[in-house]
Amino acid sequence: MLGSHWLMTSEPSSAWNAALVVGPMLGLAAWLAWQRGRRLLGLVAALATAALVVHGWRGGALPAGSIYVGQHVAIHVLLAFVFGLTLQAGREPLVTALARRVHGGVTPAMAMYSRKVTVAWTAYFLAMAALSLALFAFASFALWATFANLLTPLAIVAMFVGEYLLRYRLHPEFERATLAQAMRAYADRATPHD
Repeated sequence: MLGSHWLMTSEPSSAWNAALVVGPMLGLAAWLAWQRGRRLLGLVAALATAALVVHGWRGGALPAGSIYVGQHVAIHVLLAFVFGLTLQAGREPLVTALARRVHGGVTPAMAMYSRKVTVAWTAYFLAMAALSLALFAFASFALWATFANLLTPLAIVAMFVGEYLLRYRLHPEFERATLAQAMRAYADRATPHD
């Protein structure tokens, strides 16, 4: 991350910008897809990562704006992929798994609601990626940058707050949990245990 930040701020025309800014996310997507049995998707992401490295090695630089939008879109697509994979038959939706860790178990109503929340987050991330591409393609770069740097963080906060308020309006019987508890549950889930 420090290398990509240095390249983008000190060497914006470097041929290695795309490989170092977007490449790690594509590499992570390739690994996740491969681990989850999505071999074709993993192969496509790995080939895209390799193409960025070859492009940098050959001295081809990409416009800085394209790299920024690529990074913004890649982050959202990767998050949609992570959430979406857990919606497959036989898998526990990500938000359900987090609720189980926070509460020690879930009721059938909580399981149904948390599945819908996982679907909502997946759709949110895909919508943000699509909106980012549309703004980059059809609006000014200044408008896209405002969306990416200022509105994206506000949108994610609005999503968390909106879901929280909706949850306790629709299901006041659910045990209340703090955002800190949810973050600890996610960190525990993401950390390998022996």
